[in-house]
Amino acid sequence: MDIKIKGLRKYYFSEGNTIKALDDVDLDIPANTIFTLLGPSGCGKTTLLRCIVGLENPDAGEISIGNEIVWSAEKKIYLPTEKRRLGMVFQTYAIWPHMNVFNNVAYPLQALKVPKQEIIERVAKTLDFVQLSGYENRPATKLSGGQQQRVALARALVAEPKVILFDEPLSNLDAKLREETRKELKTFLSELEITAVYVTHDRIEALALSDTIAVMRSGKIVEKGDPKRIYFGAQTSFVADFIGRSNLIPATVKSVNENYTIVESDIGKYSCKKTASSIGEEVNLCLRPEFIRPKHLSNADTSAVNSVSGTIETLLFVGDSYESEIRVNETLLMARIEPDSDFKTNDKVVIEIPPEHCLLAAK
Repeated sequence: MDIKIKGLRKYYFSEGNTIKALDDVDLDIPANTIFTLLGPSGCGKTTLLRCIVGLENPDAGEISIGNEIVWSAEKKIYLPTEKRRLGMVFQTYAIWPHMNVFNNVAYPLQALKVPKQEIIERVAKTLDFVQLSGYENRPATKLSGGQQQRVALARALVAEPKVILFDEPLSNLDAKLREETRKELKTFLSELEITAVYVTHDRIEALALSDTIAVMRSGKIVEKGDPKRIYFGAQTSFVADFIGRSNLIPATVKSVNENYTIVESDIGKYSCKKTASSIGEEVNLCLRPEFIRPKHLSNADTSAVNSVSGTIETLLFVGDSYESEIRVNETLLMARIEPDSDFKTNDKVVIEIPPEHCLLAAK
């Protein structure tokens, strides 16, 4: 089922101030895709999720799931949460400690008064899908964090919802388990061909899981696109910096030719991926650390396009790379250097950055 959101507004009032949790949000979420709402804490992403599921009532706008309007201020329509046929996985999993795995998963079907034998069959099928067959009689809270997350997923899936919503479901897991569970979740959702709306502030989760990412800020959708478009083609400095570590350098557009946009910055003149920028426009030159590729001064062609000299100031070994800072003029650039490199602190280097990896973002 697809989801359509039009003109959604949700305001809170605190100490005489109006807080715009959702500020005229328009959004189309295609059916059978994994759609992620990404943004910092307080940007409105969880409020939007709660409005979709019916746990919050907006102040204005309209929400449709499939062909059915589930909430509309103008038409005075409100469909209760239990009638929207949505599954939900919460940050805390919301597993009932007094129930075993079977009863936790079976609860939505019991609430719908599904016949007992059908409940047994559907719970067994769902637990098999999330790889928890044989755990039916285990106390749910005695499972590992990853297993509890799968119990919560099974409970959300067992009623065969039209849409499943996730509110930062991996945030309580340690880094290694989060990575493993992320892979499992991607596999589960791809196999189900279900519409999933996923809320997170973790850019890695968003990039790894999503078909589409919508980045939110201050109650608004600021950019939307597939993960590669958002990462490599962010149109604003906020998104470029939020979706991944970025060097943001003030620059001025000097010319635009058939292939490139040319800018002047504190680290020199750069040819960049062509954009709709106009001559004289003030922008930010966005350089990802992984594309800053230093060469020893003796091995470099200083006349190459987008070449500039600098000095390595810091090198921090983090296993799969060195995190480094390279000073170019008065600017420190973050760089990610191969772990088997022979660079040392204070080495003189030349940085070469291909134009296709020089992004221009609006300030």
